[in-house]
Amino acid sequence: MRQEEVKILEHKYFAPYFFKLTLQSKEISQSAAPGQFVNVRVTNGTNPLLRRPISIHRINRQTETFELLYEVVGKGTKLLSQKKQGETISVLGPLGKGFSTDQNKKTAILVGGGMGIAPLFALAEDLIKKSIDVNVLIGAKSKKLIICESELNALGIKLQTATEDGSCGTKGLVSDILQAFIEGLADKKSSSIFACGPKAMLKTISEIASKKNIACQLSLEAYIACGIGACKGCAVETTNGYKLVCKDGPVFDAKEICSYNAAYSAATLSGL
Repeated sequence: MRQEEVKILEHKYFAPYFFKLTLQSKEISQSAAPGQFVNVRVTNGTNPLLRRPISIHRINRQTETFELLYEVVGKGTKLLSQKKQGETISVLGPLGKGFSTDQNKKTAILVGGGMGIAPLFALAEDLIKKSIDVNVLIGAKSKKLIICESELNALGIKLQTATEDGSCGTKGLVSDILQAFIEGLADKKSSSIFACGPKAMLKTISEIASKKNIACQLSLEAYIACGIGACKGCAVETTNGYKLVCKDGPVFDAKEICSYNAAYSAATLSGL
């Protein structure tokens, strides 16, 4: 982890409300892993005071660059969207614990809900290099909120989409197509699920993985302030006590997260 002023090589409008930053940093590009994030200072002033946590979307060790894909949702990200090519921004990172990949797993199922697809792109590229069969499932409310579809197709992976209004892919939730995909798997034991998205989606995916006995890692979304575990503001209850999303995560084994663990919830209720 380091704090540095990094140069903006490219900053472009990516999709409605979405922007992509390409940043130059030898140190971060060489040490970052899929699933980690950086904390970005969006202004040189004090309003807003706190940095903004943004997951690392893509890592290029050869060009010593990394990319951030973010959505404009408030004052901080709006200010960030106004930054120009050639400017520098203060970045702290890479932070947190990323995804763990098992060479013995032959099939990877990446599930992204909305902006949750952002950190999964770097993971997809990493898994492809390890000759693992990569399948990506994307869910969103509508077609205009489906992002990275063409970029993922360019990787040559298998891709399915689901939208709540039926404007792209299957009509319904991404968990619906996950369920159908798993039913068609010949070897569930050699498969792994990697997911990032809204809490309700992650809970459903965790339950599906548990019932089918499939390894599952979740990248949690949380309000992160310091990003280094000092403020304790992003604590989440796990089967091993409270842990911090910014430091111990954002990636956790699905079985660890109490609110997503049906067995833990049942045991807790029985003890009331």
